[in-house]
Amino acid sequence: MNCLKLVVRPLHIGKWFFKGFAKCGVLQMNTNRFHVRKLLILYPLRRFAVLTSSLLSSQTKEHVTRGATQRLGENDLLTADAMDKADEETIKKLIYPVGFYKRKASNLKKIANICLLKYDGDIPSSIEELLLLPGVGPKIAHLVMIVGWNNVQGICVDTHVHRICNRLGWVSRPGSKQKTLTPEETRQALQRWLPKEEWVPINTLLVGFGRAICTPLRPHCGDCSVNRFCPSAFKETSSLSSKSKRFTSNKKP
Repeated sequence: MNCLKLVVRPLHIGKWFFKGFAKCGVLQMNTNRFHVRKLLILYPLRRFAVLTSSLLSSQTKEHVTRGATQRLGENDLLTADAMDKADEETIKKLIYPVGFYKRKASNLKKIANICLLKYDGDIPSSIEELLLLPGVGPKIAHLVMIVGWNNVQGICVDTHVHRICNRLGWVSRPGSKQKTLTPEETRQALQRWLPKEEWVPINTLLVGFGRAICTPLRPHCGDCSVNRFCPSAFKETSSLSSKSKRFTSNKKP
């Protein structure tokens, strides 16, 4: 059986891959999704807090997102009403240094106003409506649906998921063997074959894996427990020593 076909079988994604990635220490890593979910515990029924933190998390490290969200909470700004009344300069200071903090502060004010006028202080309950909010793209919209509404409508695909799926050969552009060009193309391609019950865990798996092992530059292929199934293994790795680990560190689990 072709090794790549073995990898993409749902059984192996759900069980074998969890074991392989766990060996790399990936499952112990926190992700922004866990932090966002925690907000529902700290702020019961405050889906606006979930939306706020999700927006802040874009192109921002987890500890920075967590700190910014905490500061907003300490100033009682995690509701649509409070955010709408807050001064934009105050919001900027509280969320700094998240990525694009000035733009995000402006978007948060606009979103708060929309949520007050159209949703009575709550947030949209559909992907289509979430995507109409300023600064909200597919990844954020799907994350908010999953965490805020407990409604899985799609896979959260960020740059890690996009990169790894292409390296593993899991996705391609429709009607061709070319790599997908955007996270949204990757999401659509991945959803065509991946069982829906795997749509949430696949994000957690690959985000952690992308941070620890399958990094954007010089991936640590020698430390990867699934490198023998990866068509891209060692092609972007400059370290010769890591190549020697290819067949010595990856015995069948």
